[in-house]
Amino acid sequence: MLFRILDKQEFHSLVDLMLESTEVIGPKKIGGAVDGRPIHQYLPLFNFHELDLEYETTEIPAKSYFLPYLENLSTWRFTDDDWSQEIAYRLHPRVILGLHACDINALLKLDKVMTREFFPNPYYISRRKNSFIIGVDHHPCRGGFCRSLGTDTVERGFDLFLTDLGDRYFVAIDSERGFTMLHLVTVRQVTQRDTDDYLAARQEIASGFGPTLELKQLPRVLDLQFDSEVWRRWGAKCLSCGSCAAVCPTCYCYGVSESVAMDFTRGAKVKQLYSCNLPDFAQVAGGHDFRPERETRLRYRYYHQHRGFLEQYDEPKCVGCGRCGRSCLAGINPPEVIGDLLAAEESS
Repeated sequence: MLFRILDKQEFHSLVDLMLESTEVIGPKKIGGAVDGRPIHQYLPLFNFHELDLEYETTEIPAKSYFLPYLENLSTWRFTDDDWSQEIAYRLHPRVILGLHACDINALLKLDKVMTREFFPNPYYISRRKNSFIIGVDHHPCRGGFCRSLGTDTVERGFDLFLTDLGDRYFVAIDSERGFTMLHLVTVRQVTQRDTDDYLAARQEIASGFGPTLELKQLPRVLDLQFDSEVWRRWGAKCLSCGSCAAVCPTCYCYGVSESVAMDFTRGAKVKQLYSCNLPDFAQVAGGHDFRPERETRLRYRYYHQHRGFLEQYDEPKCVGCGRCGRSCLAGINPPEVIGDLLAAEESS
């Protein structure tokens, strides 16, 4: 990996150049919460001053630009005795700027599912290949436990990654197009002072994290505590609303519906993201439901995050961003649920 130093004024110029030639998406302040905290969302930028790289987090992840909540898979038209179908993939390049390490790690996990050898998702792949990713280091966010999962740092999956050193950025370059992009402005080689300042900045960020969860034994604990009272206690609180999946940067379950116009001249196939917490998620033909209780659906979500995905892809699906806990209307927080499971195993 290559490293360069980018002065902040040069970064300003770089963003201006990108804004002139392509779509740029970044964290933008859209309001304030009742506790006074600013609310940010990844949105298209129209000038540099709309960009806020000091943001804590966003409640809607960057996933929505790769796996939209509603996606038109195909449309078709009927004419006489013939028909035609249109399938469109995203081909226009764009820049997604300011992603935190957990969100980039989330995209890497989605890559494993969406770009695999068998049944790859061409809609996702086209968006991923045509998105230039610029990440940025940040201090721990409220409710996040990414350090427990090793997703507080990232070594790949981006084009450029910035660490703020005050008057300049320490830039990690992870792609040829990232290297080429930096040629549009003035950068310089890294000096020993830059390296020392970078290590100090990383140490300051790392020191801001609280105690970490011990998750190495969690897959085994999940199996041993399959019928634990923990699931009944937390499941009784669950509203089965699906908010957790809606804000999760790695959830990818979906449903597909087809619609045909009343005059039978056109139709469409639409994909919609879904949630394993919704009451009808495990319902099959004939009305049978494999997971009729809230506790079983909640348990399945944790099993997929920390057991099933790990078994298939050698890592948990969760990145510890804390979005699901912050958005849950019932106050279900993953670190607390996991803590209860670990405590139940220790006492058994």
